[in-house]
Amino acid sequence: MSNDGHSQATIGCPLSGPYARQRAVLATMHGKEAAIVPAFQERLELTVETPSAIDTDALGTFTGEIPRAGTIREAAIAKARLGMAATGLSIGIASEGSYGPHPHVPFIPGGVELMVLVDDGRGIVVSEYLIDDAPVYEHVVAAEIGDLRTFLDHIRFPDHAVIVRPHEPDDGSVLIHKGLRTAEALESALETSTLRSRDNRALIQTDMRAHMNPTRMASIGRLARALCDRLATPCPACGAPGYGQIDVETGLPCEWCGAPSIMVRYQIFGCVACEFREMRPRPDGRTHADPGHCPECNP
Repeated sequence: MSNDGHSQATIGCPLSGPYARQRAVLATMHGKEAAIVPAFQERLELTVETPSAIDTDALGTFTGEIPRAGTIREAAIAKARLGMAATGLSIGIASEGSYGPHPHVPFIPGGVELMVLVDDGRGIVVSEYLIDDAPVYEHVVAAEIGDLRTFLDHIRFPDHAVIVRPHEPDDGSVLIHKGLRTAEALESALETSTLRSRDNRALIQTDMRAHMNPTRMASIGRLARALCDRLATPCPACGAPGYGQIDVETGLPCEWCGAPSIMVRYQIFGCVACEFREMRPRPDGRTHADPGHCPECNP
């Protein structure tokens, strides 16, 4: 039996389902309830509680003081279970993000957002993800605030907060100024950080915590709606919630030579509770690949 559901959502599913009038816990300490709770209430009629005493940073931080263990999916499940343990509820929700080089275009920034619902009553874990093609995720090295005007305009400061730390720390201690949203706080952090850096410069980064980055918060809201749509989709075989795409099969025939290309040929849909699987053609109706994607025609 597979509990692995990690695909894009099925479109057109009903807006209520097996979670109506039930209770779940959302594990967050960064305000994600603003983007997540309304989606689950409106689309699934699921009541989501957000306890204030859950320290999700104990499982890893964006700034690296506490490394995240395991995969992004494992981290999200661990967060959900923190909330479940704290409340005694059998349904937990959590999300996790990872930002860096774009997963498909490495020379531009990108991110992956993943959200899970852990349902111990049914013994399933349903997850959904999205790729963020246009995050506000940047950094710069500078010595004084006058060097930052272009950077701050680009990231839409102060709507998006920043983090400041020494560029080359002069000792092993951690000095990080987070959540900076005023010029005064930024200038003070720069002064402190440059004095503690061997090259007298500071590293300034966008704060990627959800409550400090409205662009990321909007992505989390889109992801919450996609997960709700998936949860409202029952398995055609067993009726369990969370039916959706779990994988792809490449090999779309080349339009020149007919050999398998690297492009997707089929989408693979599956259930998180039983072994039911089905192959679906590409939703765009494309039946042949451009020769540029063919290993034979473009080795």
